[in-house]
Amino acid sequence: MMPKSLLEQLPEIVANGRKEAERILEGLESRQRVGLQTREWVLPARDSVAADWITTSERQQRAQHDGSAWANRLIYGDNLLAMAALLAGDEFTPSLRGKVDLIYIDPPFDSKADYRTKVTLPGVELEQKPTVIEQFAYSDTWADGTASYLAMITPRLILMRELLADTGSIYVHLDWHVGHYVKLVLDDLFGKDNFVNEIIWKRQTAKGDVTQGATHMGRIHDSIFLYGKTANRVWNTVFTPYTQDYIQDFYRHEDEKGRYQLSDITAPGGAAKGNPYYEFLGISRYWRFSEQRMQELYAQGRIVQTKPGTVPRQKRYLNDMPGIPLQDLWLDLLPIQAHSREAVDYATQKPETLLERILKASSHEGALVVDFNGGSGTTAAVAEKLGRRWITSDIGKPAAMMIRKRLIDQNAGPFLYQAVGDYHVEAAKATLGRSFRMGDLAQIVLSLYGAQPLPDDVNTQRNLGQIQEAAWNGKKGSKTLVLADSPNKLTGAATLRRAIALRNTLLGGWDRVVVLGWNFEPAIGEAITAFNDPRLEVLVIPPDLLDRLKKKGGIDKLRGQVRFSSLQYLRIDPVSRKTAGTTPEGQPQETLMVSLNNYVLLSPEAINLDDANRAKLQAVMNQDPLALIEYWAIDPDYDGQVFRSVWQDYRGNTANQTDGEPALVVMSVARLTLPLQPGPRRVCVRAVDVFGFESEVQATVGAPA
Repeated sequence: MMPKSLLEQLPEIVANGRKEAERILEGLESRQRVGLQTREWVLPARDSVAADWITTSERQQRAQHDGSAWANRLIYGDNLLAMAALLAGDEFTPSLRGKVDLIYIDPPFDSKADYRTKVTLPGVELEQKPTVIEQFAYSDTWADGTASYLAMITPRLILMRELLADTGSIYVHLDWHVGHYVKLVLDDLFGKDNFVNEIIWKRQTAKGDVTQGATHMGRIHDSIFLYGKTANRVWNTVFTPYTQDYIQDFYRHEDEKGRYQLSDITAPGGAAKGNPYYEFLGISRYWRFSEQRMQELYAQGRIVQTKPGTVPRQKRYLNDMPGIPLQDLWLDLLPIQAHSREAVDYATQKPETLLERILKASSHEGALVVDFNGGSGTTAAVAEKLGRRWITSDIGKPAAMMIRKRLIDQNAGPFLYQAVGDYHVEAAKATLGRSFRMGDLAQIVLSLYGAQPLPDDVNTQRNLGQIQEAAWNGKKGSKTLVLADSPNKLTGAATLRRAIALRNTLLGGWDRVVVLGWNFEPAIGEAITAFNDPRLEVLVIPPDLLDRLKKKGGIDKLRGQVRFSSLQYLRIDPVSRKTAGTTPEGQPQETLMVSLNNYVLLSPEAINLDDANRAKLQAVMNQDPLALIEYWAIDPDYDGQVFRSVWQDYRGNTANQTDGEPALVVMSVARLTLPLQPGPRRVCVRAVDVFGFESEVQATVGAPA
């Protein structure tokens, strides 16, 4: 029996996509609905010695985000889960169902694309494969070629339609690989009557991808499919400039007012169209204008008769014309060049002019624009410049970091950096079934670590295990307690305190305790240092564990292959506070000086590198550990809940560049000028390394000297 063709599979793919979307929509009211975790409230303030970034009064005002006002959002994580969270809403932001004015997506559309990331460090360039979450998302997308791709994108398009306002539009940017198939899905989901245009964008030069020996024409364009949610979509007519050839051909006449063309002013529809009939300059016709208006134009020199007895014509001046109404063939928008000011070294970066055209055509100022394949951040950057609100998301940590830096570099307004919460819980539902319990998952983790579960009477949550070791720390026959933490919480000091207490008291005590965690509080490294307990070990559960479990087919096939890695941590020098005079308005000030001391990446083996690149990384770590810092930020008044970054520096910060070369190392010292505050300050420093790992350190500093 021949396998089904893609067209035969398509109805089933769409039907299954609808079912998946329906399950997500039905789950929006449940207690276990997906949420967004706010990692950072970013107040762009790239460090520069040239000028103060913002007045102190403005800084204080902008730093207070309580969730009551709109905030633009950068979301890291799977866009399907991000959409579910936006549809569900939370205590700060109501559901965005039917609230989005414009969606633009540029999803990946080449199964052979190379998504490896180049990481440039001082004196060396590493090549990092995609993160584990990206890898599995990508392999799921292309497991069965185009059929898998369509299965991936269908439920996402359905959720996008749910988010769109009735006056909203969606632009789907694709190329020849899958565009025609996705067009069929879009027709089904949005309705053929709501299809507006297929835009052809010339994205390459005439040479395109035709190289020596090629047996095809140059593939030099992408297709962008435009659909409205309804016929009542927003549309603003956009005009493109006339070409020089067009001007030469159609505006051949010239006088003291400029170039003009002569256009017909008769009305072919005659009386049936309600046009007036009269004699003008000896010529009787049906005319486009009333007799009074005709006389006014004639008096202004706008109506001319080139020869006696000829039909009068109207002068249309080039200066009065806005251009050609936008067509669906876009040949005038150049792709990003390597030397372009907006280039951010991202393989599929789109030019800002492309998004400017789309946003101007299909949204008004203040509209909400969303991009669920954020990539290089062009949509958010353009929306910011054009006065639109925005949300952008990406499953790639490098992309999310790049977008954050790009917006700070642009001096954007404040925005939230968020992550999809409970990613591992959602993965567990997909792997173990939606009715799974946390204890089931803990049992799997303990088993893969090599621990036997403790008896049920002392292990009600089923997350405690034991290992009888031949020897540990010189002691023979030692006993190790193992605690597998839940994926729907952040492992932090409270968990470690509980683990130490269990080690000391449970079943007569244990020689040591190992805590296995999925997600960690940024300050976990500081907490471990504060406990200073050699009988406590904290390890990271591999983020790809559930995906590997699903693909390998069970625990037994994974046993012995799972590596639990150690954490990274950040250290700073003692923070300095000094009084610093007053502002021009007479307000007292102080300076805060924060210095990075050390950064330790404890588990380079956990990074997706080959052996050669791992050796290069180890050499950089040994020579200058701070060279691994990609981005760091400071909250001088951390409340323990929302990290408000009022100062940032990052590699490539244009404010600190010299000779046009990107800075490969961040500044290690920050000096902040702040309104004077009596009493202690709780200073929080967060850093993200070049691989996307986050660390945090806090310091309580006494009154300024």
